[in-house]
Amino acid sequence: MPINANHQELFVLKTRFQLNPTSLRLMGVTLLFLVSAWGAFAQPSSLSDAIRIRSEVLGYNLQYWVYTPSGYDSLEGLPVLFLSDGAWYIDPGQLPALLDKMIEKREIRPIVAVFLDARIPENTSLNRRNGQFFCNQAFIRFYKEELIPTIDKKYKTSANRMGRTTLGLSFGGLNSACFGLHANDVFYGIGMQSPATHPIRTIHSSYADSSRLPINIFLSSGDRDDNETVTRRLRDILIEKGYPLKYLEVPFAHNWDNWKPLLDDFLLHFYGSGR
Repeated sequence: MPINANHQELFVLKTRFQLNPTSLRLMGVTLLFLVSAWGAFAQPSSLSDAIRIRSEVLGYNLQYWVYTPSGYDSLEGLPVLFLSDGAWYIDPGQLPALLDKMIEKREIRPIVAVFLDARIPENTSLNRRNGQFFCNQAFIRFYKEELIPTIDKKYKTSANRMGRTTLGLSFGGLNSACFGLHANDVFYGIGMQSPATHPIRTIHSSYADSSRLPINIFLSSGDRDDNETVTRRLRDILIEKGYPLKYLEVPFAHNWDNWKPLLDDFLLHFYGSGR
């Protein structure tokens, strides 16, 4: 409400109720407090510009974007979601807009999201997906030793494994499966959309032969042209081992008609307001 409108309303109240100067001062203080509180609550969400990070472990630069929710300055200990193929989850995935919508409706808790770019920052027409996502131990070390500590230092994250989730699609889904096996000391939530597991043929046996790992899993697939046979096999292994699991299968192939509509299901699984 404009300041002049506030003054007019206070004048009407004073005339109608014969408020004395002390009462008016108290009303002004109260009004100022409410306006300030609303301003903090209404602080908009933000998606940062691309942030460059130099990895000594990998020996090259990477970049990422960070989403912070509305009212971020007044929040603490936020869960954090790490996305491989982060540029795709921004566009065409439109995940930041979905986060805004679901947080505003209080369907999910406020979270921080880190969109890691698989592309080469100096030439984004090229990417390193194949080199990074196939259970690359150096890439896992980059997360553990460089990326996660950087995010926890700069942002108001919960800074423990129970507050961390990773999500990826296709080869990025394979990367999530690898993180479930080799990075469960820093990640609790493992999200896999249409994981293309064929480059690492031991993925299924690794999950089948290990004791149940301390992770919670979201797994999804299309029902055709989407690695669905091997994904169902992975689903069955996870069920037999007793993993906490949300599995969804939809009538689409290996594309965004499959992945994008399931993002709200993924968010509700890990960040639903009732959890």
